[in-house]
Order: sequence, then structure tokens, then C-alpha cells
Amino acid sequence: MQIVPEFRRERCVRYRYSYSACSRCQEACPHEAVTLSGEGAAIDAARCRNCALCVAACPTEAWSAENLPHIELLKQAANAAHFAFACTPSQADGDARVPCLGALDATLLAYLAGRGVSVELKGSWHCGACALGGKGAAMLAFAQEGLACLRAGIGDEKWSPVVLTEPETAKETPQINASRRQLFRRFAGRAVAEVARLDTPQQQAPAALKAVRAAAPFSTVRRELVQAIWPAGGAGELPYTAVLPLAAIKLDPGCSACETCARVCPTGALTIRESQVNWELAFQFNRCVACGVCLEACQPGVLDFAAAVPLATGRNKEAVPLHTLDKRRCTRCDRFFITSGAEALCPICGGDDQDFASIFG
Repeated sequence: MQIVPEFRRERCVRYRYSYSACSRCQEACPHEAVTLSGEGAAIDAARCRNCALCVAACPTEAWSAENLPHIELLKQAANAAHFAFACTPSQADGDARVPCLGALDATLLAYLAGRGVSVELKGSWHCGACALGGKGAAMLAFAQEGLACLRAGIGDEKWSPVVLTEPETAKETPQINASRRQLFRRFAGRAVAEVARLDTPQQQAPAALKAVRAAAPFSTVRRELVQAIWPAGGAGELPYTAVLPLAAIKLDPGCSACETCARVCPTGALTIRESQVNWELAFQFNRCVACGVCLEACQPGVLDFAAAVPLATGRNKEAVPLHTLDKRRCTRCDRFFITSGAEALCPICGGDDQDFASIFG
């Protein structure tokens, strides 16, 4: 029986928020083997060829593949001066073979380059004749773009090169035309922020409670790799880009304190903190993978990705407050409630008064 990638639904944003429109894994699959639903995703073993492109496309690492063991590859390559990844379908020789060069994401390549490992990618000349076609080539171009962004933003002259071995003949050079790259940018960038910001009644309507499923937060290998090479300090900033699994969240005025964003966040980057005197929505940068599900779930549509992340604050592991409200004790029922005003009654008691007045005048 053919081994296919494993799907872990608790990590999938579609499982955590059934209204999510994320389809990155489906659009990355060259064989139309992935189907999506409000429960997450499923894979058709008869169609799947285990290229692991769905693994590379998912920012929350909901997919994993035995033929793309990230931790083992990192352990194998981290202490080498030079390491070559070879594409399996091309039958090229290398220190490690991967199902497709497009399955190697930008963070893995950046981590190795930042540790002084010279990386060679071999087998791209086979893309034109490969069943993975333009999807694998586009994913590889996407990873190269993400690597360039990280290198320009947080790297320096100490980084070792990541070299794509030239095709054996010019005739076999893989063609990645503009339309393919734009198509892939659309699915990988996912325009989630743009969809969430649409000022339409459909986007502003509150999400049904059943749309949000509780699950424990987790960290991802890719996000930890980025933090490992993040500079300890320094001036400048890293602009937000859809090609990398990191972002800073900003909150515009209008938060309703519904807490939906924190409940759907898969990595725990958004959390609710409470004391006896205040309620706080907090954001932890080093856990955000830019999946965008919080932007989709935000009922008033006031969450967004910040334009850039200051390098000086990128290593801060403390959560920073995005929105803070006072907590008061209801003068009638003695329960604590949060408010931005000077109300003496909690919403329940205040609602009771309104109901009584509407019935009896």
C-alpha cells in the first residue's frame, strides 16, 4: 500500500474554524488528491503520489510525510559544511533525497544557510518532464523568494549560499512563467487579510458558535527555525510578505472582545489574559505563522497583518497587549464583567432590565 502524507486535523485552520476559506494544500497538489471540508482535509490515496507539496504549502504543518522528515534532515545537514538535496524523480545524487525540491520550504533553507551550511539543490532540470509539473517548480521558486526575503531582512554576509544546480542542458530548463507564479502567489499568500477586510455584511456577521472548535495550541518547526536565526538586536525591520510563515498582528479600533480570534488561533499566538482588574487580548510574535485564520474569524473585521516587524523586537518571547478592557463587579449579581465604559451592571443584569422594561413598560 502506498504511503501518503498524514493529516492532523487539530492543526488545520479549516477544522478549527469551519468557515475558513484556506485551500493551500489543495491548490498545491498536482494530482487533485486533496479534498476540503469544514472538518479539515482528506487525501485520496489512489491519486496521491506522495510528492509532499501539501506539506510544504501548509503554514500550520497540518500535513506530515515520512519521506520528508524535517527534523532528521536538519540533524543530518546542520553540522555539514556542504549539503546537497536531490530531487527523487530526477534520480540526481545528493546527501539526501526529497520527493520534490518544491517540498523544501524557505525556513529550512534559511536555517541551514544561516548556520554556515552551503546548500545545493539538484534535479530542477527534471521539472519540465515531471508529473509534478509546474506546481513543484512554482513551489521551488516560492521557497527561493522566501529565502531571499529572510536573507535581505535578517541575514548578513555570514550566510552561506543556497545554489540551484544548473540544468544539464539549456533545452531542459524548467519554465516558470509569470501566470504560474501569480497563480501560486494567490494560493500561498491566500489574500486572507484582504478577504477579512472586505466591508460587507457577510464578513461582519457573527460566526456561529459551532464554527469554532477548541484544540490545544502548538508550535511549528518552521516558526522555530525562523526564531533560531533571528538577530539578537539591531535596527531595521522585516516587511510582511505572504511567502513566509511569520507576521505581526495589529488591531484597529472596534474590537468587540468576543475572543473568537484567540479561540481559533492554532499556535497560541493570540491569547486572552485576565486578572481581577482587567481583560487583555495579547499577541506573541514568535508563535505566529501567518495562517490568517484570526483575520477570517474576526467578527468586526479589525484584525490585520502589520506592514513590518522591527528586528529589535523579533526575539521578544513575551506577549504584548493588543487590547485591554477594565473588569468591574456587577452591583446586582456580584459577578465580574469587562467593559470599556462606566456600567454598573453586567450585560446579563442590564439585559434583564431591558427585557423587563419592554414587557411591563
